Amino acid sequence: MVRITAPTSAALFDRAKEREISLEDLFALEEWRMHSPDVPDGHWYKDFGSFQLCGEGRYPKTFLLKGQPAHGEEVE
Repeated sequence: MVRITAPTSAALFDRAKEREISLEDLFALEEWRMHSPDVPDGHWYKDFGSFQLCGEGRYPKTFLLKGQPAHGEEVE
């Protein structure tokens, strides 16, 4: 299971409050996470529309807002 740390979660909610990330995309993130997605051991990212979650192994490291370039393997 992908584990989202408290600082990453707090940053996501801060952006949601600023309306840079949609609540629908936050719900999509939680649904995706609850399905125990397969992610590679290396760098990866998942595009949720208004943001991209970027990680390494099973831990998300940061998120990027729409339009910012991500690197690594895109996961479903």
